[in-house]
Amino acid sequence: MRDIVVFDFGGVLFDWNPRYLYRKLFEREEDMEAFLRDVTTDAWNAKQDAGRPWNEAIAELVQRHPEHEALIRAYRERWPETLAGTIPETVAVLHELKDADTPLYGLTNWSQETFPIARSMHREFDLFDGILVSGEEGMAKPDPRIFQRLLDRFNLPAERVVFIDDNRANIEAAAKLGLHAIHFTDANCLRKELVGLRLLKERA
Repeated sequence: MRDIVVFDFGGVLFDWNPRYLYRKLFEREEDMEAFLRDVTTDAWNAKQDAGRPWNEAIAELVQRHPEHEALIRAYRERWPETLAGTIPETVAVLHELKDADTPLYGLTNWSQETFPIARSMHREFDLFDGILVSGEEGMAKPDPRIFQRLLDRFNLPAERVVFIDDNRANIEAAAKLGLHAIHFTDANCLRKELVGLRLLKERA
């Protein structure tokens, strides 16, 4: 029986996007997109999710792109402005699961330096029985080791776990370890999947 649910956070429960900050700093959308594509890239940010200190990350980019120093530093200095808040529809599903006494865990790719900021901003994190943060572990999804560490840390049998993530590579990695993996697209589809697994009841 699948009776334990593990949530990814960004893009599933929390609306994070650096564009929320950088739209305030660029006059033209195309200039912002070029900066995010060529300077503060997804690959660069992913290294912080895997444990790299932010001071090292900023220093590296400033050395390579000194003309963008202020914009680069803003990524960390104004990081709270990249987090728009929760995704209410999915948070409602989370509360339904909690009300049904479902064991809830989090597995997130998140910097160890910025996750505490987010946690202090949102009480939804308190609904979880345990959370594994990639930046604290020095590895990130879809590395299969972090899924195994989640199972080992919280003593979770893989055959009982439902894992929810909006990233297909993460879903595929979880499925290979025996987790029931749900590719998140929206809260309504997620709820239907959870009803099918008998974790939630059909709405009257």
